[in-house]
Amino acid sequence: MKYSNSFISAILILFSFLSISKVVRAQDEFHPLNSDISQSLLPLNALIDSALQHDPYVRFRDLQLIVNNAKLKADKSQWARNMGIQTDVRRGTFDNFSTNTSEGQSPSLFATRSSQTNYGIGAYIKFPIYDILNRKNQINLAQTELEQAQSMAEMQRNEVRQLVIRQYNDLVLKHRLLKIRTKHLETAKVNYIMVEKEFQNGVVDVTEFSRISEITARAESDFETARIDFITAYLVLEEIVGFKFNITNLQ
Repeated sequence: MKYSNSFISAILILFSFLSISKVVRAQDEFHPLNSDISQSLLPLNALIDSALQHDPYVRFRDLQLIVNNAKLKADKSQWARNMGIQTDVRRGTFDNFSTNTSEGQSPSLFATRSSQTNYGIGAYIKFPIYDILNRKNQINLAQTELEQAQSMAEMQRNEVRQLVIRQYNDLVLKHRLLKIRTKHLETAKVNYIMVEKEFQNGVVDVTEFSRISEITARAESDFETARIDFITAYLVLEEIVGFKFNITNLQ
């Protein structure tokens, strides 16, 4: 049995609308089956910047930098602890003794008691041999630890950048595969409808009908796999960059 081109086109158009509305309900600004998702997302550099701000390991490395920098400053100024000014204040009751000696007389002893406040102030300098000899090593160690922390922070940033790039490209790929699988499914279902009519009219045998049915079932399975892969890639990228894209409901 042969069908006119207009009949086939009508079936294709009808099935296309039905499958799109049933499988993906997209928003106005983005249509998963007709649009390019890379045109709807923010630029890649903006996504990378957001991921760097959101990543907890990057924040941890930045805090470690602050710690190591403070440690280096403390080691450089450690010599100051061996110099200082010391003050002393004492208040109490004091017994004062004095003698009065006159020529030709025995010494006289006088004792007085009074409440007094005594003040004292002075400076000190210490020279610990170990601190003097080890100062350079301590500063070099703190400087090395700071450089290590800087390298680790930059390495973490590079890992985040690479992760965003890979996930971004994976999302674009999964979206394109979804579009391919959708078109394949649409074609397979249209072919199935036509062969089913021919089978009912006795034009094709059961073997051919079973083969077309199997192709259609495989196309549906491939489509569902592509749809789930796309949703997963979409949600993972949202999680990495730390905000929702809100360009499709993914149902």
